[in-house]
This record gives sequence, structure tokens and C-alpha cells, in this order.
Amino acid sequence: MKLLLYAMLVVFLVPLQATLLPHLAIWDVRPDLGLVVAALIGVLAGELDGLLVGLAIGWVLNLYSAGDLWLNLLTTGGAGLFGGLLARHVAEVTPTVLSVAVLVLSLAGGLVAVLGMKHGTISDTWWMVQSVVVPQACFDAAVAAALLWLLGQRFLMQRFGVVDRYS
Repeated sequence: MKLLLYAMLVVFLVPLQATLLPHLAIWDVRPDLGLVVAALIGVLAGELDGLLVGLAIGWVLNLYSAGDLWLNLLTTGGAGLFGGLLARHVAEVTPTVLSVAVLVLSLAGGLVAVLGMKHGTISDTWWMVQSVVVPQACFDAAVAAALLWLLGQRFLMQRFGVVDRYS
């Protein structure tokens, strides 16, 4: 059952990202659903599931992108592994904790992508960082927090949901 769910996620994530996200873009910035989903799977299912699903999602995204060959594979797989390690070593993964982790991961992946490109000047690189990388990282963090919060509300996951400890 879990394998079928992961396979459906990997297969349908690219068409979902290509068809739905242009309509959800804010100032031409779209979230990286592959990174967010891999981190969520890592948090909810463990680091091995997060790593394997992240690698699969990254591989499929690499097939359809014009970027560097292994960049999506490594960053998305790393996000799944990092999400699993975060869930293992943090007492309670709240939407805020996950959003900070996804923000850092997205910033790191975006900076690697920008620094790997050949630009004319330093000002071109700085413009890409401030107008693309940072807004996309913030959008990724907000989407990850919202998805974890929705999953916590829908499935009442005590480990990951935001619960009132004093009631």
C-alpha cells in the first residue's frame, strides 16, 4: 500500500507541478513541490523512505528539467533524508520547525543552482538570489508548514500535530 502511494506521488508530482503551480505562482515564484513532499515523507515515514522517495522524485524532475543533471536528484533526496533525521532527533516536529528546515534546504539548493550557473557579473548572481532563490525558499517553507498543519488536523497525528499541552 505504501509503495503504491509513493509510486503515485512520484508519477503525478511532475504533471501537478507543471499544470497547477503556474496558477499558484506569486510574483512568478513557484514552490518546489518535490522538495516539500520529500521532506514531509521524511518527517512522517522516516529517513529511509524520505531518501528513497526524494531520490525518485528528483530523478523524475531531472528528466523534465533543463537544469543541471543531478541537482534535483541530490537536493530532493537530501531533503527527504534531512526530514527523516529531523523527525528522529527533534522531540516534536511542528509546522514552524519544518518550515525552518525546508527554508534552509531550499536556500541551500537554490544557492547551489545559482552558483553553478555562469553569469556575467556578481550583480547578476545577487539579483537571482534576491529575486528568485529567497522568495522561492520562503514559499517552499510556507507550503511545507501548511501541508504539515493540514495533515496534523486531518489525521490527528499526536507526534506531529500542534496540540495544547495544558488542557
